Amino acid sequence: MFTGFMFATGIENSIPTIGNGKIRVDEMDKCGHYTHWRKDFDLVQELGIRVLRYGPPLHLTWRGPKRYDWAFADETLGELRRRDMVVIVDLCHFGVPDWIGNFQNPDFPRLFAGYARAFAERYPWIQLYTPVNEMSICAIFSALYGWWNEQMRSDRTFVNALKYIVKANILAMREILQVRPDALFVQSESSEYFHAESPDAIGVAEVKNALRFLSLDLNYGRRVDSQMYEYLIDNGMTREEYHFFLDNNLKHHCLMGNDYYQTNEHHVSADGSTSASGEIFGYATITRQYFDRYHLPVMHTETNLSQGPVGDEAVRWLRKEWANVLSIRNSGVPVVGFTWYSLTDQVDWDSALRENNGNVNALGLFDLDRNIRPVGVAYRDLIRAWGAVLPTQSACLQVPVALPSDYPAVAPMSGWTATDGRSGTAATAAPKNTE
Repeated sequence: MFTGFMFATGIENSIPTIGNGKIRVDEMDKCGHYTHWRKDFDLVQELGIRVLRYGPPLHLTWRGPKRYDWAFADETLGELRRRDMVVIVDLCHFGVPDWIGNFQNPDFPRLFAGYARAFAERYPWIQLYTPVNEMSICAIFSALYGWWNEQMRSDRTFVNALKYIVKANILAMREILQVRPDALFVQSESSEYFHAESPDAIGVAEVKNALRFLSLDLNYGRRVDSQMYEYLIDNGMTREEYHFFLDNNLKHHCLMGNDYYQTNEHHVSADGSTSASGEIFGYATITRQYFDRYHLPVMHTETNLSQGPVGDEAVRWLRKEWANVLSIRNSGVPVVGFTWYSLTDQVDWDSALRENNGNVNALGLFDLDRNIRPVGVAYRDLIRAWGAVLPTQSACLQVPVALPSDYPAVAPMSGWTATDGRSGTAATAAPKNTE
């Protein structure tokens, strides 16, 4: 049993489509993980990290209704099990397989729940899940800003995407719990705040500050205020759909994951337009707002900053974020983990994955040649310094997380199939190990 503070990192596995669905942006491919996955796992352990946010590529694993290709997942997750690492499985990260279409598909929640159950049945030793990553950002970028997937731009398409994404998350949790009753769910969600630029912008900012909670309100079965209820109903959500969220509250199985970057705070003008404000309140203040609303244990599930021209910008950001974590913990908020995301540099996030330029973003603990960056050294040192202190000297609620080695041994997996997940013949579409 692992009861310590969860220092974590992640392997970036975003898979949205752009170009009207014709171009798949696969970050695992761009960042070289399909080639270097064993080395990547070595790097995680070299930093002293026991917890990894990780998930197989959904578009290559989920081949159709009840059709799965477990090839890559069997190799990689089997290796993580052998290393006895705690995995927070990231099942859906900003995209769906081509055969689903996009997040406007009303069948997505039911079908995704079936995938989640099949996954849990195949890997029953896994306890922690993020079924759908950053539900709000996924819906906004896909159906309000028009950047990804369906590339639509209206409140109605946003509400449509949001209700299907959150319903998929809830149904997936329900199915996983039937397989693993002690499963825990980490809702990695962007924590935002909107600052009014002038008195005339106060009302607009208040609306945006209510909208930022919608995904978690629905996910946790919290009644929204009257203005948000009217917004949902006016944009296509039915009363029956709204009551589904109230009646399917699995909050008691959840940890609240809060992601925070410099871009999470915004200035709002009177006409509703927004611009980046940079850090004003910071992680501690904004996370306190989310905690006061949902009263759940908190995990800081994502942050990063580019190494920058001087070379120490990311290190200074790490230290600032860590100071925020300690501050909010000392104020009584049960913070159970911290994550630098991701392990390696990322590609094309400077355009929010809207453009396929191949630009390397120096955001990782390691570069794409797998050389450690200064922030990787700083994070390793931070873990060494604080890892043994926090479990005994903090006010943190300790979450008893089962290690893979705690799960009863089972017979080794003998293959996979692209039809129903039982033993059989390997499909050929999944990425292959070349190490």
